[in-house]
Amino acid sequence: MILTQEKSLPDNFLWGASTSAYQVEGANLTHGKGPSIQDIKKVPEGTSELDVCADFYHHYKEDIALMAEMGFKTFRFSVAWSRILPEGTGDVNPEGIEFYSNVIDECLKYGIEPLVTMFHFDLPAALEKKGGWSRRESVDEFVNFAKIMYENYGDRVKYWLTINEQNMLTLVGEVIGTCNLDGVTNKYKKLYQENHHMLLAQAKAMKLCHEMLPGAKIGPAPNISLVYPASCKPKDVLAAQNFNAIRNWLYLDMAVYGRYNNLVWKFLEEHDAVPEMEKDDMEIMKEGHPDFIGFNYYSTATVEWDDGSGVEGSVDQQNGGSELGVYRSFANPNLLRTEFGWEIDPEGFRATMREMYSRYHLPMIVTENGLGAYDKLTDDGKVHDNYRIEYLRRHIEQIKLAVSEGVEMMGYCPWSAIDLISTHEGMVKRYGFIYVNRDEFDLKDLARYRKDSFYWYKKVIETNGTDLTD
Repeated sequence: MILTQEKSLPDNFLWGASTSAYQVEGANLTHGKGPSIQDIKKVPEGTSELDVCADFYHHYKEDIALMAEMGFKTFRFSVAWSRILPEGTGDVNPEGIEFYSNVIDECLKYGIEPLVTMFHFDLPAALEKKGGWSRRESVDEFVNFAKIMYENYGDRVKYWLTINEQNMLTLVGEVIGTCNLDGVTNKYKKLYQENHHMLLAQAKAMKLCHEMLPGAKIGPAPNISLVYPASCKPKDVLAAQNFNAIRNWLYLDMAVYGRYNNLVWKFLEEHDAVPEMEKDDMEIMKEGHPDFIGFNYYSTATVEWDDGSGVEGSVDQQNGGSELGVYRSFANPNLLRTEFGWEIDPEGFRATMREMYSRYHLPMIVTENGLGAYDKLTDDGKVHDNYRIEYLRRHIEQIKLAVSEGVEMMGYCPWSAIDLISTHEGMVKRYGFIYVNRDEFDLKDLARYRKDSFYWYKKVIETNGTDLTD
């Protein structure tokens, strides 16, 4: 609807930005950290290894000071499981405990609330060698990791996120370096058994959080993108419902209500992929009770009906490819695209928020949203990223409209606080408000520079989103 009366964002709105450990920290096999699956994977051809990244491990004080200069109310970061538990379980690495304790204290020094993600694509390699999430033991291993974090950081961390983009771990694990399907005869059986264990682990971790930290709040962090039908043909609408269920609602229906989505359950039956369960599993799922929903949004998806006679298409986090007899990805002719081919849909952001709130009625916080681009540092140390400002402005406008329509939004943490290594494209695909002076393979001096978007976002935060002008 066209709104003539708009509401302001809440006074306690959590403005900030996000990073993940394996993409920003560096120091990947030092200071007691064990290897994660990200450290042992083969990186995409032409992209750098993850041993240095933005070297946040050694620059965190400088970086958090810059975030404070922007006015951040929160900073969303992840804890590397193998930095805390090098083998994934067993002995704790005291240097890892100390590092994240220092990061948390540095945030609090500036009045920045830490928003801690427990798991962001970086399962310890030692656990992966044992079978990773395919094993029932992975549930208790994750809960043990969560318990260690609650014990060490729970006195200072109020906001927790469980698993980043669990839906992407299931749908595009090979693309993001978290899954190897070599020799697997039924990929659905493997992936959805792993997914079931992650759902159990999440529910148990949320319950434990409420027991150990009664004042804390915790929620999931999937990548949610509303799916459009390619046309008003009834079968295209059915295809969109199918992909919405598989991509989005499976994960949130389970996190919030503790039940499997019916369309997904049928999909699993059709593919001989119904997960093996123990008798109490569904009761455990119902005990999770998230306090809020964190979600990553970059674009919507569009699909058409697939009659089962085609071929599966290529996929990434935003392109669903196709599933024979279920849906087929369709290029939306009404949307512009980024330099890296992702569709841009601010209005779809609002539509996604509306749909999520109507289904779950929980407060929400945006945990990723941003524009990857080929940023250039000028000779005088400037980065003129007006394209990023425009992208963020249009998405923040939609948050304000959604809030005016009654959607309860807690905060906004775009991707990313500083430049880091992108999952597919390496260092050249930059997202940050802060430019890190390195190339794909030349580390240069790793100096930090404030982009134009840095100053713009500072003004946005100062005015609580009322001033979005350049």
